[in-house]
Amino acid sequence: MLKMKKLSECYDMKVFTDEGDYFGDVDELIIQNNRISGWRVRATRNSFLTQVLGNAKGVVVPHTLVKSMGDIMIVSRSAVPSYDPEAEE
Repeated sequence: MLKMKKLSECYDMKVFTDEGDYFGDVDELIIQNNRISGWRVRATRNSFLTQVLGNAKGVVVPHTLVKSMGDIMIVSRSAVPSYDPEAEE
């Protein structure tokens, strides 16, 4: 069943990757042609974004990389352009 969510409920929502890493918090959304095109995710303390990007304030995640939304948002790990899974190993 498809559940509707107000956009105002999405601000400050916790964002996690599909592998379970804490990614950051939703800062704002980007709307183009009456559709959501992306989400600006703020890098917070102890988040995956802070570890990968250092001093950057956040990233814009295209809406196509959002996998699920409910109490939290789940995004694909490929949302960080500089992420390289082989570099971690």
